[in-house]
Amino acid sequence: MKHLITLENWSTAELLEIVDLADRVKAKPEEYHDSMRRKTLMMIFEKPSLRTRVSFETGATQMGGHAIFYDLATSPLSSGKENVADLVRVVSRYVDIIMGRLYEQAHIEEMARLAGVPVINALTNYEHPCQILADFQTIREKKGALKGIKLAYLGDGNNNMTHSLLFGCAKVGMDISVGCPKGEEYEPLDTVVASAKEIAKETDAKIVLTSDAAEAVVGADVVYTDSWMSYHIPQHKQDSRIKMFTPYQVNAALMKRAKKDAIFMNCLPAVRGCEQTAEVIDGPQSVVFDQAENRLHAQKAVMLLLLASVKK
Repeated sequence: MKHLITLENWSTAELLEIVDLADRVKAKPEEYHDSMRRKTLMMIFEKPSLRTRVSFETGATQMGGHAIFYDLATSPLSSGKENVADLVRVVSRYVDIIMGRLYEQAHIEEMARLAGVPVINALTNYEHPCQILADFQTIREKKGALKGIKLAYLGDGNNNMTHSLLFGCAKVGMDISVGCPKGEEYEPLDTVVASAKEIAKETDAKIVLTSDAAEAVVGADVVYTDSWMSYHIPQHKQDSRIKMFTPYQVNAALMKRAKKDAIFMNCLPAVRGCEQTAEVIDGPQSVVFDQAENRLHAQKAVMLLLLASVKK
């Protein structure tokens, strides 16, 4: 039985298998309309959600399954009368697959250790693997390949998207350049960078960290950014973070430093005038809604492969 907790421990072949299956699911959804018949997905939410909830719930329904939305804020956990360990051991006896959108990576790892069914990390503060799988599907649709493509990520380097992109790009042989401010609060975790560089030795991917936004995007096929105020960032830090990250805003001038046919990506939600300008996100190079759609197809593929991994 497999889980999707981090991209770090998935092989290149497994990641590409997900993207290939996502393409088939997207092209011929009718062939999978009964693939989750009588299967139940438990969706455990600690963080707010739009795309994650709707895409997972829709995906399960479209494949003949059923999805349960479970909000931890209104559960016995919020009052201290329940704990994560007991919760996951109980629901594993009811459902066929679990996904969690949580704050702490340790909690999703604990779920995977204790669950009797596959567990999917649908986002923690540390990683967001499902988003990267949808992004890879989108990049391959637009660029025809993953290996040898250069992705430039700009903005907050110390977040789940940067960590997952580092692992994912290294695994598939995609070059990645991270442009972010210097400092522990803004740079990717050293352990993630070290692991990604070790993985990259096997795939010939190039990994670069720089505090120069212009340098990061030179020659990029993909320019990527994310929110400057992730869900766990205190609101009182907003003004100081806007000041710190403004030099990394993706605007028309910065896009011109990338390749002429570069695409722009943001996993959403997006604030126009902050991490990117409206001109960029609403312009012809933007593929943000294509990548949002592909969350549906990629997550269908994840559920299918994980359910298939369960021994009968």
